[in-house]
Amino acid sequence: MNANEIRNGMTIEFEGNIYMVLEFQHLKTAKSGAMMQTKLKNLRSGTVINKTFNGSMNVDTAMVIKSTMQYLYADGDNHVFMNNETFEQIELDRSRIVNELFYISEGMNVQIITYGEEVLGIEIPDKVVLEIVETAGAARGNTASNAMKSAVTNTGLNVLVPLFIEQGEKIIVSTATGKYDSRAK
Repeated sequence: MNANEIRNGMTIEFEGNIYMVLEFQHLKTAKSGAMMQTKLKNLRSGTVINKTFNGSMNVDTAMVIKSTMQYLYADGDNHVFMNNETFEQIELDRSRIVNELFYISEGMNVQIITYGEEVLGIEIPDKVVLEIVETAGAARGNTASNAMKSAVTNTGLNVLVPLFIEQGEKIIVSTATGKYDSRAK
């Protein structure tokens, strides 16, 4: 594929790694012609790089597969997921999914991203429902409309919540920001 065909969300193979295109921008200069400026996320390491491609350069697309799998349980540092269609189970080491673990609970469905036989990681929903297991009491007389207090969810995530949220309640959290979004119904 020609570098001018790169779009957001595509996966490409470049310099021996698999990258997802986060952002792209066409640049035209009189001196060098068409260029493609990109922001790429390495799906193996999670690092993000900026790379500029010459418009006529060929780039290989990487055929990654996303499979819906259910998070079953943790077994020490391994976390077990089951394919919802084939019932095949895979284990991922905690170090590969450290940030995602704050947003997934047992029984939750996630997307497992694979390239050939290699598991690259997991993709979680934009918003998830988590239960509050511990929260500080509201300060007496604090009636500010945007007053917040610290709380801990069932996954160990520390989050600021409004004063009216109590232990045992379920809340919706944005996985992009790690912040409280709303009360779950």
